[in-house]
Amino acid sequence: MNIAQYLDSTYLKTPSQSGISEEETLQKDKDLAQEAIDNGIFAVMIRPEYVSEIKKYLQERNSNAVVGTVIGFHEGTYSIDEKLAEASKAIQDGADELDFVINYNAYLKGNKEQVKEEFVQCTQLCLTHHKVAKWIIEIAALTDEQIADLTGHISAWAEENFSEKDLSHIFVKSSTGFFETTGGKPNGATFEGIKIMLDHAGKLSVKAAGGVRTPEDAEKMINMGVKRIGTSSALALIKNRSASEEY
Repeated sequence: MNIAQYLDSTYLKTPSQSGISEEETLQKDKDLAQEAIDNGIFAVMIRPEYVSEIKKYLQERNSNAVVGTVIGFHEGTYSIDEKLAEASKAIQDGADELDFVINYNAYLKGNKEQVKEEFVQCTQLCLTHHKVAKWIIEIAALTDEQIADLTGHISAWAEENFSEKDLSHIFVKSSTGFFETTGGKPNGATFEGIKIMLDHAGKLSVKAAGGVRTPEDAEKMINMGVKRIGTSSALALIKNRSASEEY
């Protein structure tokens, strides 16, 4: 199996989180981009402030690698206007795919109309500009029933508001990789959580992010029906090694 074509190779730590400079962070992103070029990795997933530089880097090397970024990261509690503004800037800078953190806190409080409005407006912005929108539901913060319910709502909202051809450009994604769990519980994709998402995503694709640490796990996720995998250890996975990093 060619795992590389399913991978979103990811580096999402801020300079302060990693204890390095902005310049060093940009170099890490460039290294990620070069790995994608050299190994046929589908996408490079980076923070919004580095999109324009990485897009330029890839274009200068005639690469088909996709540039992805995150919106409302990582808490998801940004207002709709803030998410729209951040997404608009990312699109302007050259992002091909935008991974939004859905306001799962609003969902947990029962504010489903607010979550629906956010989903519809931000997805419409992406589709208008021919971009892919992925919606992170943060499964580690949800019960199995809530994973099923929120995934099902996103699927229903997508079918209600967008055309059949647009649905292939909308994903439901498991995790940010930054959610803090207790008791050693996983904070990313699990086989159980992904199965629930797949069972309720309808015509939408599912992206598994965080916790996919071996080539065998990646292949199992893909065989289950996952269309994309987010990982900070893409090179290790395609070189048939186990991932050493957390995401």
